[in-house]
Amino acid sequence: MVELSACPECLRRSWLLAALGPYVERIATGEVGSRSPELLRLSNEDLVEAAAPKVAGQLLARVEALSETRLNEELLLADCWACCRHGQLYPQGLRDAEDAPWALIGRGDPGLLDGLEPHGAVTIVGARRATSYGREISRELGRELARAGMVVVSGMAFGIDGCAHRGALDGGRTIAVLGCGPDIAYPASHRGLWRQISESGVVLSELPPGAPPWKWTFPARNRIMAALAGMTVVVEAATRSGSLITMDLAADLGRDLGAVPGPVTSRASAGPNALLASGAHVIRDAQDVLDAMLGPGRQLESPVAVAPLDPELQAVLSAVEAGESTCDAVATATGLSGPVAAAALSRLELLGYLTCSSLGVYSRTLTPSVSRASL
Repeated sequence: MVELSACPECLRRSWLLAALGPYVERIATGEVGSRSPELLRLSNEDLVEAAAPKVAGQLLARVEALSETRLNEELLLADCWACCRHGQLYPQGLRDAEDAPWALIGRGDPGLLDGLEPHGAVTIVGARRATSYGREISRELGRELARAGMVVVSGMAFGIDGCAHRGALDGGRTIAVLGCGPDIAYPASHRGLWRQISESGVVLSELPPGAPPWKWTFPARNRIMAALAGMTVVVEAATRSGSLITMDLAADLGRDLGAVPGPVTSRASAGPNALLASGAHVIRDAQDVLDAMLGPGRQLESPVAVAPLDPELQAVLSAVEAGESTCDAVATATGLSGPVAAAALSRLELLGYLTCSSLGVYSRTLTPSVSRASL
């Protein structure tokens, strides 16, 4: 049984941050010294004085008046729990971060944090407006890393984040770190995903139940995502994407950085390609992540068995891998009739080897294949 505990002092810090939300919004910028992760290194008194000097005394008195009983009641009413930097459940990866949250408010299975070490977690981030390529890569990475026993961390945003969580839910465990209270599904259209993670994983925040998101809370939550994992992987991101903030924070902590390469002509791949040019690990699949974090050839669990493909399916799959992306093109390349090629493509899609867009364009997934001839 995991013992949940957070001291009143640390819990009050979370409620103070919620009260300071609109005040910090006005002073948190992208300039060095006024970024939200840097502001959150300040003590309560210094933070309030910097953000809301005219009402500093009132805010501090209001938060200090919150009793331990009241704080715990608020958590129970929201079906949440808490741990703090003084407790054993607090993740090891956050303990060496200067700007780490005083307390974490969670919803879901707290046992997922019990003994969580950076080498057992991977953070996946990327563009909200992801391409079909990025979405597929993210979901496959999440699924295969979770199957390998890694905890997949992300921010539950649109695009790459959501796909990474969904893949991880297919294969194992995931943690969503939010920029609002953990009892709020944000974005609202991800309520179903939020519910799934709450039921089988963990939703985390340093903000208390009911706290709304602010612009500054997203880079603030990025520092938590970066600290929890031993490696942060960016799948797609424009040059000025917020996802690259997470990479900078991870680098500051000495964590490994990984990036999924993409077409040099794609704006969505500009960020990852620039990171690769700067020395980030090339991430093509989950095995690349495991190799970088644990050593070449290392796996945490036995890989999922892959069913062999018959020659006809293998020929069709090879055609798609060679660049033939439509049924007619595949039929021409393989010498199969149109109906036979269409049936083979549908089977490969059902088996998880291919995805098909609404325009009938097929693309390869990360699922490895084994031909009968190679057995």
